[in-house]
Amino acid sequence: MDGEVSLAGRITETVDVPVAGGALRVGVRAGEKDAATALLIHGVTSSHLAWPFVAERLPGLRLLAPDLRGRGASNAVAGAAGMAAHAADMIAVLDRFGVEQARVVGHSMGAFVAVVLAHLYPDRVSDLVLIDGGLPLSVPEGLDPDTLVALILGPTAERLNMRFGSVDEYLEFWRAHPAFAHDWNTEVEAYLAYDLVDDGAGALRPATSYQTVVDDTVDMNTGTALPAALAGLRHPTRLVTVPRGLQDEPPGLYPADYLEKILPDYPTVQHTRIEGFNHYTIAMSPAGAQIVADTVL
Repeated sequence: MDGEVSLAGRITETVDVPVAGGALRVGVRAGEKDAATALLIHGVTSSHLAWPFVAERLPGLRLLAPDLRGRGASNAVAGAAGMAAHAADMIAVLDRFGVEQARVVGHSMGAFVAVVLAHLYPDRVSDLVLIDGGLPLSVPEGLDPDTLVALILGPTAERLNMRFGSVDEYLEFWRAHPAFAHDWNTEVEAYLAYDLVDDGAGALRPATSYQTVVDDTVDMNTGTALPAALAGLRHPTRLVTVPRGLQDEPPGLYPADYLEKILPDYPTVQHTRIEGFNHYTIAMSPAGAQIVADTVL
């Protein structure tokens, strides 16, 4: 079903796009006549409502911002996830809107999806903007799936098994989150409220299932799709990283010394380190979104 949503004029429409196993909910902004298209791909437990500040700062562009399978209003899509499956879904979105080629912007896990998308469907991608994701993370080898998820995501994954009595209770849970301590706003509240679905027993739960996060995190870090995509990376690529992580903790997902070691392996990647932001606020605060938008434009 297609429907109108109110996002302060940033993303003004939602469309359900058929994919294998169901339909993806896609936030759309039409853009100007003959405008270029930017495909905005969110993170591992996120949704298309992660993008309002960025969208506001991309005037004229047509924007397509899906809820990835297993997330948001796409949480009922059946079948396995993984980077290649998400990439195939993104092609279905581009096809639905008649987009031959798009600039692809990925945040967090969305950046890994973006890299695989560019590898598997190179003619459909003009270039890549990767926001705190997309290159291999610095994690030990041989971890079991639950330990891997806990190491990378911590409480972000733990909350997926929690239940909440109301939207207000969920918002209060997030108000204590250190990542948003200085950047709480109405858009963050809308993003969080959208995440909740009925658990079937009178309570609310996050839309993303824990198992979906496990499957995607394992594929992202130990699967074959990402290494193959990075080995064949040819598209112009801009990477933005930040020094603070999901809990606003240093050194973030990409420690500076680790980046110095791995960036020479990816000569097509132009990297910028942005101080003063964490993994969330680089996209979900006005100041961070301006940096992302400037990079996209």
